[in-house]
Amino acid sequence: MIEAEYPSRIEKNIKMKTYIKHNPWQIIEDTFRPEHNEFSESIFAIGNGRMGQRANFEEEFSGKTLQGSYLAGIYYPDKTRVGWWKNGYPEYFAKVINSIDWIGLHILVNGQVLDLNKVAVKSFERRLDMQNGVLYRSFIVEMPDGAQLKVEASRMYHLFASETASLQYNIQALSGPIALEVRSHLNAEVVNRDSNYDEQFWESTAQGRDGENTFVAARTKKTGFEVYALLTTTVTGPTAVVEVQDTVTSRGCIAEIYKTELTESQICCVEKRVSIVTSQNHVSAELEVAASVNLHKLDALSYEQLKEKQAAAWQAIWAESDIEISGDVAAQQAIRYNIFQLNQTYTGEDERLNIGPKGFTGEKYGGVTYWDTEAYCIPFYLATQSPNIARNLLIYRHQQLDKAIENAAKLGFTNGAALYPMVTINGEECHNEWEITFEEIHRNGAIAFAIYNYVRYTGDQDYIWSHGLEVLVAISRFWAQRVNWSAERQQYVMLGVTGPNEYENNVNNNWYTNRIASWCLEYTLDCLNKLAQLSSDNAEALKKLAIGAEEQEKWQHIIDNMYYPFDAQRGVFLQQDGFLDKELIPVAELDPAQRPINQRWSWDRILRSCYIKQADVLQGFYFLEDQFDLEALRRHYEFYEPFTVHESSLSPCVHAILAAKLNKPEKAYEFYLRTSRLDLDDYNNDTEDGLHITSMAGTWMTIVEGFAGMRIKGGKLYLNPMLPKEWEGYKFRILFRGATLLIAVRSDGFTIENDSDTAAHIQTEAEAFVLAAQSKKQVFQVR
Repeated sequence: MIEAEYPSRIEKNIKMKTYIKHNPWQIIEDTFRPEHNEFSESIFAIGNGRMGQRANFEEEFSGKTLQGSYLAGIYYPDKTRVGWWKNGYPEYFAKVINSIDWIGLHILVNGQVLDLNKVAVKSFERRLDMQNGVLYRSFIVEMPDGAQLKVEASRMYHLFASETASLQYNIQALSGPIALEVRSHLNAEVVNRDSNYDEQFWESTAQGRDGENTFVAARTKKTGFEVYALLTTTVTGPTAVVEVQDTVTSRGCIAEIYKTELTESQICCVEKRVSIVTSQNHVSAELEVAASVNLHKLDALSYEQLKEKQAAAWQAIWAESDIEISGDVAAQQAIRYNIFQLNQTYTGEDERLNIGPKGFTGEKYGGVTYWDTEAYCIPFYLATQSPNIARNLLIYRHQQLDKAIENAAKLGFTNGAALYPMVTINGEECHNEWEITFEEIHRNGAIAFAIYNYVRYTGDQDYIWSHGLEVLVAISRFWAQRVNWSAERQQYVMLGVTGPNEYENNVNNNWYTNRIASWCLEYTLDCLNKLAQLSSDNAEALKKLAIGAEEQEKWQHIIDNMYYPFDAQRGVFLQQDGFLDKELIPVAELDPAQRPINQRWSWDRILRSCYIKQADVLQGFYFLEDQFDLEALRRHYEFYEPFTVHESSLSPCVHAILAAKLNKPEKAYEFYLRTSRLDLDDYNNDTEDGLHITSMAGTWMTIVEGFAGMRIKGGKLYLNPMLPKEWEGYKFRILFRGATLLIAVRSDGFTIENDSDTAAHIQTEAEAFVLAAQSKKQVFQVR
């Protein structure tokens, strides 16, 4: 059975796909389902932080497919397409684009094309080995003439050499004899499905042979990125290496032709190794040499040795970031899948790169940067990688500060005010929906909060003075100009905004936006005061920021007089002015046939409804939790969650963390499953467009911040674990201020093991203590 109904209220009567087999380290589909092939292409996508690819077939496939091969940072400015142009619109939508297809094989069996859409598929399995970073596929088919063959294929995007990848494709005759022809393609003439004007984004510049290898070269239109791919293909028949019979060349494409014959049980092995280099990382004139050097480094290694190096690279990652769950295979598989995809998408080695919402798994959202990185991904990288990785994500925004100031200036803001873009790849705004581009300004707050979060976690105060304060001041200048004084209220208000809940546009006084703006001003003033107190040398730094007492007094006045919509009867802050004018019908009372509403209702109906796409007020309670007591959180959670449809991938994780804090283990677990298996089970019926990479970091947060209750309080690591009844236990490793800590939670308590040479300051509900280097402590407390 492919489709299933969700077991709980939040998921009631919404169909999902459940054919991915539960396995702690493997993602497996065991039957060929052509109607769901694009979903599977997303699920089985692989990458290495520098490049990646959807799980497209090597051989031709005439069925449903989305060809996708992507290079980090290589983009095209697709001209914005809107019905009504408005001043301030970005000229383009930046897209990380479909790039060179290196895996292609055109296979003829007795003159007939091997195409799983046109032959009888007798068996089929696709398997992603997360532990070792290898994608496998095998199938048995019967050709139209009755010939039968078995194919076993595997593919890697090398973590140990991120500009290279390899595959092996073994063809075995199950009947015979058969005449086999293999054409190995390298193709730069690729297109994007998501092209606003059906334009091809690449222009091919060269193709041909380089000794034993084939190559293609291409350049992006407008942006002028150059890419060069060098491919070596080796075909080995039953007894010897098969020589190239012919080479076919067309614009941007080159194919080598190999021919052999197989009798029953004999195997033909095709191996392809590629190096893809770009002008983003190399001088244009040196691309050919760089690609050749990359491939040469692999020459002495067999395919099995490549797999061994890949496994070693992944084992190093898992040693730092794995989470082990006992007693719940579905939960275990899900968290490892999320961690696997995060590490495939971003390695932190290049501060020019960021984390696209789809990573290397699809075209939707263009592979560009959203506020998701700061709000959801920073915590994962802080705790599982060197602090430099998270720092690079902050540096990315600092490098784009001038562009953020330009973006604000286009909308009429002055004096160095900065509005970071909702969507960007180079610092310029490139989102083409006005209610988001102009109004969803709360993204500024997430960037400021990420600076605070980084410093809070690492203790790296120097980052504030070297980079962070400049960003904070520019953001605060934006907020100070974006509010206006209401003579009627005698308070500052924020008009015409969209909060995190994108099912509300152009509203006044979205509580989250008002509150995060005020918090940004508070935090910036606090940093300025600390800078002034550090030493007299910092007078020069303050002078450079050109911020005087009068401006700071204005900020304090805004903080003291910000308006927050509030319902005294319920004791809750209102999402925005007029929220109580809506019909407050809980999601549980919706006709299940109307779900998801973003695929069933008109936008007008959604805007008039009370339904919340994702955490909005509750996003503020998550970020600023220390400013609210537990009862205030409970009131707001119990008021807003029943109206939340969770049709954003970013919603369930926040609700899971808050539910855990409120000691609602069943709700926390329910939301954990939703966020962790969002793609594996296709909760929102949109995984075929690509995975929800940034929300996967939220899955990690659900366990570590939710179930384990991890926080940073006063420079100490705070833990208050709970154990879902579905689990026997769980354990995870985190890095905290130089210490490497292993936390293991079971029903009778939890242990903290420090296997580093740095002591760690720990706090629990019962006590505070210093955990010495190379020591372990048992805590007899678990919720």
